[in-house]
Amino acid sequence: MRLPHLRRRLLLQAPERLPDGAGGYAEIWQTIAELWAEVTPLHAREVAAGGTVLSQTGQRIVVRAAPEGATTRPRPDQRLIEGARIFTILAVTERDPAGRFLTCITREELAP
Repeated sequence: MRLPHLRRRLLLQAPERLPDGAGGYAEIWQTIAELWAEVTPLHAREVAAGGTVLSQTGQRIVVRAAPEGATTRPRPDQRLIEGARIFTILAVTERDPAGRFLTCITREELAP
């Protein structure tokens, strides 16, 4: 197994709920870590949603591993950001038996 080339800087973000003053909440995304990654495309397709067509792509994103429970360890309820690109994390697993790297399966959606 070859070592990944961690050459792209991504921001790891987690959702945070803030009270809206009317008994509800607003959800914002808080940056919690900066990670270096290797991004590999998996698939691309068009999806109809709400009367519009979205371009949906999947990526395999490899990052350096972090211990369970660490804030720098990606989770499926989080996302990775690169400039204007948003990668929603769908699943996270160890990439290698030694646990040195993690693989994140992500989805990116773009409206035309």
